[in-house]
Amino acid sequence: MKCPFCADPNTQVTDTRENEDGDVVRRRRRCVKCDKRFTTYERIDLKMPHIVKRNGNRTEFDHAKLAGSMKLALRKRPVTIEAIDAAVDRIEARLLAMGEQEVPSEKVGELVMKELKKLDKVAYIRFASVYRNFADVDEFSEVIREVQAGPRRSKTGKPDPDSEHDLFGG
Repeated sequence: MKCPFCADPNTQVTDTRENEDGDVVRRRRRCVKCDKRFTTYERIDLKMPHIVKRNGNRTEFDHAKLAGSMKLALRKRPVTIEAIDAAVDRIEARLLAMGEQEVPSEKVGELVMKELKKLDKVAYIRFASVYRNFADVDEFSEVIREVQAGPRRSKTGKPDPDSEHDLFGG
């Protein structure tokens, strides 16, 4: 690791620690030449899939853009930044688990809607109104009725795991 102060390539690691989740390693380093100290962080670098937009264009996955769109839907709602970050992390994990090089933007939208529905019903409706591009008030009312009805129940009284598929046409 090159020293950020004098650019000398000879540095020594003086301390190594993992964060609580074990996915980041923090290293304190000392430059052999100028004796200054600095910190480096090591993270796993996973390749996120490219997003295929509705018009066919492809773009790189953008964590900040995803978080920003969720924060916009959740604006002035009682949801913590930590909860939003956790939802974004779950979406990223699902995208990575798909193992695809390209993912349609519609799939990302479905994942966002699923997370927003868990976080805040108003934010879910806000996002759905833009994502689904409602043509009239009836479509808006239909989504409100879906949210008010809640998940379908199976014969055992537990939420039907297939009930979410109706929301996304699957």
